[in-house]
Amino acid sequence: GLTAAAELAKLGHDVTIFEALHAPGGVLMYGIPEFRMPKEIVMNEVNYVESLGVKVETDVIIGKTITLDELFKMGFDAVFLGTGAGLPQFLGVPGENLCGIYSANEFLIRVNLMKAYRFPEYDTPIKVGKKVIVIGGGNVAMDAARSALRLGGEVTVIYRRTEKEMPARREEIENAKEEGIKFIFLATPVRFLGDEHGWVKKVECIRMKLGEPDETGRRRPIPIENSEFSVDAETVIIAIGQRPNPVAVRDDGRIKVTKHGTIIVNPETYETTMKGVFAAGDIVTGNATVISAMGASKKAAQGIHKFLIEGK
Repeated sequence: GLTAAAELAKLGHDVTIFEALHAPGGVLMYGIPEFRMPKEIVMNEVNYVESLGVKVETDVIIGKTITLDELFKMGFDAVFLGTGAGLPQFLGVPGENLCGIYSANEFLIRVNLMKAYRFPEYDTPIKVGKKVIVIGGGNVAMDAARSALRLGGEVTVIYRRTEKEMPARREEIENAKEEGIKFIFLATPVRFLGDEHGWVKKVECIRMKLGEPDETGRRRPIPIENSEFSVDAETVIIAIGQRPNPVAVRDDGRIKVTKHGTIIVNPETYETTMKGVFAAGDIVTGNATVISAMGASKKAAQGIHKFLIEGK
């Protein structure tokens, strides 16, 4: 969103950013830990975008606080959706609603926006027990694991394939290992067990073996019978992927989406199937890097510029 806004402002357009949370900056602010990207850098970028004349309004959820139709009635000529893929996926196993179990998305938002990394100066509403289990093998899982480590947890990552198949960048995996994070490969949770107060205490897992490749090209993990085992846990962070939140496009089906919930756009202009509405980033591609989202947003800004100067 910041990238598209800056590009459009430089092209001479009046731009307003609507941010769902209470601080601008999007995933750069709430998704990426302080040790990887200091928040001062993000705020410098926000300040730069504002210096171009871009207005920023926080605590506005498009599709809930304001609908797309209302934006056009307010006088906006085009809308860019850069809301990312922020809806967490869960395992769907028994005990997943126990206290002490977080999605990586919620965990990182609480840590980053509520400054849990500066405890005890900031005492945030997040409980990190001594034994922390992170489920998943992507970059978000590594960010969550390394953040939990900095909050005093003994962290173990559980991943259902081998280390070779982990989608996280090799650098992130090596950094996690160097910091003392442990890994259990070829395993997946089958249920979470809690105490009498409803707090998670154990993760019951099953060993896996790799079968034939799936649609991603990676070998499909298959459970091994009678291979169950348990690990102690006081905090569990589930980082098995995210998908786009449908709230912005749920009104009437004018914006077409794929079966995965990502928005279908014209690959050249980035316009959606609703006239005047454009989209780019994870909301179009699914989970990807910030760099790729920024690149797509620049192209989308050019598509919006062309749409506006050619009279729609």
